[in-house]
Amino acid sequence: MDNYNFPPHFLDDLCNEPGFDRQTFIDAHQSEPAPTAIRINPFKPSAVKTDSQVPWCAEGFYLNERPSFTFDPLFHAGAYYVQEASSMFIGHILNTIRPNKDGAIKVLDLCAAPGGKTTLLNSALQSTDLLVANEIIKTRVPILTDNLNRWGTSNTIVTNNDPRDFNAIHSFFDVVLVDAPCSGSGMFRKDPAAMNEWSEGNVNLCHQRQERILADIYPAIKEDGYLIYSTCSYSHQENEEILDWLCTEFGLESIRIPIYKEWGIVETESPLKKAWGYRFYPGKVKGEGLFAACLRKKESSGGLSNYKNSGQQKLPAKEMDIVKGYMKNADDFYFFKVNEDWLAINREHKESLNILHRHLYIKKSGVRIGKLAGNDLIPDHELALSLAINKDAVLSTELTKEQAIQYLRRDNIDLEITGKGWSLMTYEGLALGWAKLLPNRINNYYPKEIRIMSQFSSLQ
Repeated sequence: MDNYNFPPHFLDDLCNEPGFDRQTFIDAHQSEPAPTAIRINPFKPSAVKTDSQVPWCAEGFYLNERPSFTFDPLFHAGAYYVQEASSMFIGHILNTIRPNKDGAIKVLDLCAAPGGKTTLLNSALQSTDLLVANEIIKTRVPILTDNLNRWGTSNTIVTNNDPRDFNAIHSFFDVVLVDAPCSGSGMFRKDPAAMNEWSEGNVNLCHQRQERILADIYPAIKEDGYLIYSTCSYSHQENEEILDWLCTEFGLESIRIPIYKEWGIVETESPLKKAWGYRFYPGKVKGEGLFAACLRKKESSGGLSNYKNSGQQKLPAKEMDIVKGYMKNADDFYFFKVNEDWLAINREHKESLNILHRHLYIKKSGVRIGKLAGNDLIPDHELALSLAINKDAVLSTELTKEQAIQYLRRDNIDLEITGKGWSLMTYEGLALGWAKLLPNRINNYYPKEIRIMSQFSSLQ
């Protein structure tokens, strides 16, 4: 079983890669199941049960067995994200380079869906920092926005653009993460079907695509800004060769990231420019295959003039006062409308929002509060999950686990009604969404598109 159905010549080629141990690698794929890991949301403290810690991530934890996340209300409330452990190393990179930056920073996750690395970056940022999450494929944008909504922060903007569209935003971002589309060999253990799709030809195509994406995004990085590059591939062409190309083509400076020997991560250098890279092999690390590197831009791509959106709506003061009442620390936010919906984003991001709105297709900005019907707010699901909500302004109804599952399915909830009007439905103190309490019934407003469809429940 030496080949474990690996593609022809795959292991022979991999033997030439730094730090690769053939037998350890085979054993990990044959006898070790892919570990389950979660990352705790630092903004939503909860009683999530965890086991051992992921060494390179303070909020990352392994689980001894994989539970049914679908039927855990804390998952739907955004208390944690289910994420492959190796990929959490991206947060370690950001935490390493962040102390070198004074003041607020702007960060771009260029290939963001489904949102694992986006929420990882978000956890390392302050509210004064801005995170832009871009997804190239339109059909993948909803899952990205859903996961960011659960995370609860309001310093995020989601865009749906090709990397070349960022060419117009020169010197805008302090940090850009390119988790590049790749041949996927690092996911063979987690997804054995990926072996059937892998080919040397696909590696070559991915290499070319990666170069195009990186060339397109380069002008958007500030002078002395950082590019974090990662793949879930073991291929030299998609990893060290890309680093050499970046250093040769753009003069980028390689940044060495501190690691500990006991982590099992293999530190590599590219053959020509000696750029630092970090390889993760199953069997050496408790995680899947990953390559990551960090480089610093040493030249300017020119400035970007400020943009004032003179076409912004004049907002009625009376409506504004009603909406502000639903937000904690309302004066810290910039409020605006998109059609009939009221939204808010941290005030310091107003100018950035205007610039991005001019050049990009924006799918989500800050937090969507809701729409007004007379003097009443019809609250949006985003507001329910947001950290910015003023909980003193709304009712709150605590649910048992069984009631929470009923709510998340949009079923009728077996609940004694003690109030009237819009109510946050909570589980262990964390909001799940909205319901409207009426004298003789409860109207469930959990969004249909994300409701639990499965009939199995750990409660049964």
